[in-house]
Amino acid sequence: MASPPVVIWEHEVARLLQYTDLIPRLEEALGKFSRRDSAEVIQPVRTTVPLQKHSGFLGLMPAYMENDGVLCTKLVCFYKRGDKSNLPSAKATVVLLDPEYGNVKAVMDGDVITGMRTAAASAISAKLLMRPEAEVLAILGTGHQALSHYNAFTEIFSFKEVRVWSHSRERAEQFCKSVSGPAAPCVSVEEAVRGADAIVTVTKCTEPVLFGQWVKPGAHIAAVGACRPDWRELDDVLMKEAVVYADSREGAMAESGDVILSGVEVFAEIGDVINGTKPAYREKTTVFKSLGMGIEDAVSAKLVYDQWAAKASKL
Repeated sequence: MASPPVVIWEHEVARLLQYTDLIPRLEEALGKFSRRDSAEVIQPVRTTVPLQKHSGFLGLMPAYMENDGVLCTKLVCFYKRGDKSNLPSAKATVVLLDPEYGNVKAVMDGDVITGMRTAAASAISAKLLMRPEAEVLAILGTGHQALSHYNAFTEIFSFKEVRVWSHSRERAEQFCKSVSGPAAPCVSVEEAVRGADAIVTVTKCTEPVLFGQWVKPGAHIAAVGACRPDWRELDDVLMKEAVVYADSREGAMAESGDVILSGVEVFAEIGDVINGTKPAYREKTTVFKSLGMGIEDAVSAKLVYDQWAAKASKL
């Protein structure tokens, strides 16, 4: 008889999940996904249910990794909040199941997982596509994803300067004071991104906020916000001048307004670069369009559960 599912709360997930463990596992999973071997990885494009009354939608993100014995789904609600709202724009729960019997093994907070696996995927894209001599990082946004990206990028790379922009000058200043490393608030997007080697966009914007005329040739952009077909963060000039990579080609063509509305083609998935089947154009301006994938949640959830189980066995 199956044991009852364990519940792993936010503080426990944060304690158990570390970038040093997560990034190599995530890189391996992204490569597996891009090989499109249905006997190894099954992950449909995210299903969404509109929550019109609440200006949001529910996303369902299942994934099955046969050889790794992982069956998982994430339920995540996204909301279009005003800049003055203190309510979270996303709330997530991850369910890990036993693929042989179908019982729930664990239910865990998905907010930390979402933030860390997204930042880890962006960091993988930067490792592969950013110029190795990069010194300046710009972060557009000051929410949870901005913080997870700051933590991941400053842990993995050695930037000499980090610039931060928000619609609210006060929030940009608060963000910079809250982090332990270097960070300077900027009054405009242009000020933040001029001359930056790497740019992370993690905003709630539904219209372009980053314009190609401001971007240094050869910069790498990790575009994380704008996860709906009619939402955008990047303008046509930038999208058309850059080499565009994605976590999932199908996901980008179905969900990314930056891709759909600009009419550009996705050159490659980041997993193609990992697998060596498509080149990494470090010398060119590159965009990594991140929509988030179920396998990223699955790999993260398995890592959290395995760490939890290992600690529990010692008690």
